[in-house]
Amino acid sequence: MDRRDLLRAVAALPLLPTLWPNTAFAQAYPARNITLIVPFPAGGQADLAARPVAMALERILGKPVIVDNRAGGGGGSVGNAAAARAEPDGYTLLMTLSSLAVLPEADRLFERPAAYEVSQFMPIARVLADPTLLAVPASAPWKTAQDFVEDAKARPGQITYGSSGPYGTLHVAMEMFANSAGIKLLHVPFRGAGPALTALLSGTVQAIAAAPGTLKPQVDDGKLRVLGNCGAQRIASFPDVPTFQELGYKDVEMYIWAGLFAQRSLPAPVATRLREAMGQVMASPDVLRAFETSGSLVAYQDAPAFSQFVADDSTRLIAAVKKIGKVE
Repeated sequence: MDRRDLLRAVAALPLLPTLWPNTAFAQAYPARNITLIVPFPAGGQADLAARPVAMALERILGKPVIVDNRAGGGGGSVGNAAAARAEPDGYTLLMTLSSLAVLPEADRLFERPAAYEVSQFMPIARVLADPTLLAVPASAPWKTAQDFVEDAKARPGQITYGSSGPYGTLHVAMEMFANSAGIKLLHVPFRGAGPALTALLSGTVQAIAAAPGTLKPQVDDGKLRVLGNCGAQRIASFPDVPTFQELGYKDVEMYIWAGLFAQRSLPAPVATRLREAMGQVMASPDVLRAFETSGSLVAYQDAPAFSQFVADDSTRLIAAVKKIGKVE
C-alpha cells in the first residue's frame, strides 16, 4: 500500500461506524443507563408523569432510567434546552409540558436568542393531558370563581398567584383566565409547580392554576379549594368543579399535557423501540394505577397523533403568549 492509499484508508476510518446497520444499533439499545430529563423540580405535573414512566421503562428496556430534575430558566427552558443539545442516541430523553412551544416564542418577544426550538425534538408519546384548575387555600374567602373575579375587580393587581415561571403553563393559564374575566392579578413566578404549590400552601401567594394530580392530595386533605376548570369538559377527579366555559368565559381553554420527547435526529430504529416500549408502559396496570391515584388519568398518544396534537396546541398557546405580551 503506498502513502496515498494509506492516507485514504486512515481518513475513511471515522466513517466506518455510520456504515453499521441501524437495525444492529437498535438491537443493542439500550446498552447503558438512560437519563430522563424533567425540566422542573419534584412535585409538579412533569415529575408526576416521569416517575411511573421511568420505572416501567426500566422493566421493559432492562436498563436503569434515571429521572434528572433539571429546573431553571423559567417554565422549564433550561432542561428543555439541555435535552435539545444532547446526543441523539436515545440515552437522553425529555419529559416536558405544553410550555415547550411557548418558551421560544417568549424569547423572541424579548428579542433574545431562543434557548431551543421545538423543531429540535421528536415527539415519542403523550402521557397525560389534564386541564388546569384554579385553586385557592381552603381558608380563602372565595367560594366560587365569581367570588374570586368580583374581589379581583375590586382590588386590581392585589391578588397574587404563583406559577412555574414566566410563560410557563401555569402562568399562561392564569393570564388567559384573567384576560377573559377582565381582571388584573399579581404574578409571582417560581422555579416549578412544586415550589409554587408550596408557596400557596404557606400563604405566600393566594392562588394557582395547576394540574388535577398536583392539587388533588391537598384538596382531599382539606387544604385547598378548586374554583374552576380550564378544560372544555368537567373531569372525574373534580366532577363538581365547573368549567370556565360553563361560567361564561368562552375563550378559556388550557391543558397541562406531559409527553416524552427525544432529539429530532434520533435513529429511526431507536425511535421505534422507544415508541413500542411506551405503548407497553401506558398499558401497564402499575402506571395506570399510579396516575389514577394521583387524579390524572392516562391520555396516551403514539408519535403520529401526538405530533399533530403538539402542533395544534402550540398554535393556541403561542397566540395566548402574544396576547400576554412582555412580562418580567
